[in-house]
Formats: sequence, C-alpha cells, structure tokens
Amino acid sequence: MKIPKVEITVRSEFSAAHRLHAKGLSDKENAKLFGPCNNKNGHGHNYDLFVTVRGPVDPVTGMVMNLFDLHRIVRDHIFDVVDHKHLDEDLDILGGRTSTAENLAVVFWGIVAEHLREFPGVALAKIRIHESRGNIVEYFGE
Repeated sequence: MKIPKVEITVRSEFSAAHRLHAKGLSDKENAKLFGPCNNKNGHGHNYDLFVTVRGPVDPVTGMVMNLFDLHRIVRDHIFDVVDHKHLDEDLDILGGRTSTAENLAVVFWGIVAEHLREFPGVALAKIRIHESRGNIVEYFGE
C-alpha cells in the first residue's frame, strides 16, 4: 500500500512594528517608495503566520508529525523572538534586510527548516504571512 503524503499547517499570530526603509536608497527615495510605511518611528501589524509541512502519514500514529512539535518550533523560535518587538530596532534576525513580509518569510523558512531536521521525512512546504487583511506573502523555499 502506498503511504500518502499530507500537508499540515499551524497558525500563529504575533504583533510587531517595523519601518520599511531600504538602506541603499535615499530618504527621499524611501519616502516615495514606501509612503507612510517609511515613517521614521515605524508602524505595526498583527501578523498571521502559517507554517506548512509535508510528509508521509505514519501508519502507526496517523500523523505527518505531532502538531504540538510544530507549534513548539514556531512558538520557541519565531513567536517568542518577534512578538511585541520592533523588527528593525529590537532584533537582527533580518541581517540588515528591509523588514518586508517577503524577507520575513525567507528568514522564517530558514529558522523552521533548521528545526525540522529532527523529524525525518518531514519537509517544509510553505510559509504564509498575512501582514494585513489585504497583504499576503507566500514562500516555498525557492
């Protein structure tokens, strides 16, 4: 019998502030490009983070992996780090990159992927970030 592969997703919410400001652009260029999101004091979002993994369904447990383990990875290594922080002022997780949702998705991918190594056969499939109701970013590790 073929073992089915299934995707599972956990959702986490965090609040964080940031300022969209590209270091390679002048203040005038940043203001024009990012508008009010370039406010020198920053602005905040209530982010929704979705982490999706894919793997075979274990014939004994019926799980791809224990959802508690996936929630723990996200909580311990992302939520506890970024919640109620200023992404540009309080942290260096972006390594100097502009704090766009796109860059957050790439950084979060690396964090989660590192901690999934202890779960053989489970692979990170997608990071999805809802920065706001109208702004959604998805990253597939490419």
